[in-house]
Amino acid sequence: MANSFYLDASALAKRYIPEKGSILVDEILDNVPANRIHVLNIGTGEVMWILVRKRNAGAMSPAEFARASANFTAEIVSATSVAKASVTSRLVTSSFPLIVAHSINSTDAITLKSALAIARSLRRAGDDLVLAASPLWRPFTLPSSSRI
Repeated sequence: MANSFYLDASALAKRYIPEKGSILVDEILDNVPANRIHVLNIGTGEVMWILVRKRNAGAMSPAEFARASANFTAEIVSATSVAKASVTSRLVTSSFPLIVAHSINSTDAITLKSALAIARSLRRAGDDLVLAASPLWRPFTLPSSSRI
């Protein structure tokens, strides 16, 4: 049995902006094979926005921003072995019950629904999916049931 990891945009950004939780994200990305890393494809745009926001606020120098965005692009965006889940109309509408039941934002609900679908698929192969997501800052293994 092997663990795969699903990182939301806030968790993934910690790889490129040192802050609380960065050590854990670094540990995952430094030690887990890229083919066991999952992200939401639209989340990659959110990570870039987080980097731009930090640069614009003066929390990153232009050189730090250039280095972080280049590393992010090489390590995640352009990496063909990193699984990038697509956002489909079906995924969006299937997330509505989570929004209603738990009062979470749409991106978090879509991320969770996507992660649950991947977790079900991995479980059939005897593997688990660990979700690293904000505001948890600690990974947890997704339950086999989609009833959250």
